[in-house]
Amino acid sequence: MSSEDKEAQEDELLALASIYDEDEFKRAQSVQGGETRISVDLPQNFNISVSDNLTENLQNSKFECTVCFLPPIVLNFEFPTDYPSTSPPVFTLSSKWLSRAQLTALCKHLDNLWEENRGCVVLFAWMQFLKEETLAYLNISSPYEPKICEQGEEQKKINKEEACYGVSGAAAAQEEALDERAVQDVESLSNLIREILDFDRAQREKCFNSKMYTCNICFSEKLGSECMYFMDCRHVYCKACLKDYFEIQIKDGQVHCLNCPEPKCPSVATPGQVKELVEEQLFARYDRLLLQSSLDLMADVVYCPRPCCQTPVMQEPCCTMGICSKCNYAFCTLCKMTYHGVSPCKVTAEKLVDLRNEYLEADETTKKFLEQRFGKRVIQKALEEMESKEWLEKNSKSCPYCGTPIEKLDGCNKMTCTACMQYFCWICMGSLSRANPYRHFNDPSSPCFNRLFQAMQNDGDFWDEEEG
Repeated sequence: MSSEDKEAQEDELLALASIYDEDEFKRAQSVQGGETRISVDLPQNFNISVSDNLTENLQNSKFECTVCFLPPIVLNFEFPTDYPSTSPPVFTLSSKWLSRAQLTALCKHLDNLWEENRGCVVLFAWMQFLKEETLAYLNISSPYEPKICEQGEEQKKINKEEACYGVSGAAAAQEEALDERAVQDVESLSNLIREILDFDRAQREKCFNSKMYTCNICFSEKLGSECMYFMDCRHVYCKACLKDYFEIQIKDGQVHCLNCPEPKCPSVATPGQVKELVEEQLFARYDRLLLQSSLDLMADVVYCPRPCCQTPVMQEPCCTMGICSKCNYAFCTLCKMTYHGVSPCKVTAEKLVDLRNEYLEADETTKKFLEQRFGKRVIQKALEEMESKEWLEKNSKSCPYCGTPIEKLDGCNKMTCTACMQYFCWICMGSLSRANPYRHFNDPSSPCFNRLFQAMQNDGDFWDEEEG
């Protein structure tokens, strides 16, 4: 190795190490060489598309996703002793999303770049070409459909595929076999899609973490690694503010209200984001409430009525019996009492008012259902009792001593309760002396002075009845 070649090689390796990050360039330890990982520049809204006949797990559908990053093209190289004066670097070119035919075309173009720059260092030019011109050189546009073929299949298709590239560098390889330096480093199409999505997600996260953002809650400027964004709207807030916001909502039981704090924004935090920010015990409460609210929306799910159980129970169609899988309690899914077969559901006294109102406002179909559920006699009794109660409230007063309803048809305002035989004033409902009950009406200081025979009309106005 000449001193000029050795110096040129060392200078090139040092230059690459200063230009690229450690995850983009790694120098080999034992030989003059290394590995470069080139991320191809993608246009905005670049789509990856996979037809249903190529997917292994998707049926009757077409998988398509938008990506900002694709897994890098890996260029492994080693310098011969007479590089760059005479020989080019020895290299392999591998990719997960380019076929061997496409990589073969790129290998040929790297060879051409060397021929054009023979005697000069060439790695930086190779890397710039792969980064900036790969898509244009291979005529790749969005949506791009990656393909994986066996060796024999690619040998048959190489001429047809390279002809589609429409470039002179690729056309020169039409009659040749696949280049041994071209490696498609992926096992299957399903693995490829998974790796593309994982890499794109990781790179987006890396870019997000390295930028500065202003939290619209505390108005502080923080690194993306200290922030979180909502998936749908991409609104960014610092983790400290979102943690407080999530905790308050979960403690209040509002697990469906973990939306983006931006006014009128419908984006909702994912369970993974909630788990990242709140403590384990609070997340368990969130998870439980979220499951319960989801079950509540299911028409065929009821809960075991035992307070100590509350296990969700699947309700069989056209059946009012539920059996708890945890405590084996058999109950009526309508009234939540012990299962009573074809007998009507029992209704408590405090529920009679609600039942009566529901029955009066219901249509004919609902009325028939209520009659079957509670029994026609029970509903009729509820209606009668409510009518009786309303009549008593309108036409009677309760005894101030025992509460018995008393109706006054005529006579003076000194009343005697038919139940407890106590005297009271009909006007002020005050108690009267047993020895002299009329003193209340003769005492000038009494509010009912001279009103023994005064009657009250329904509208609340008083009129005097003549003493006879």
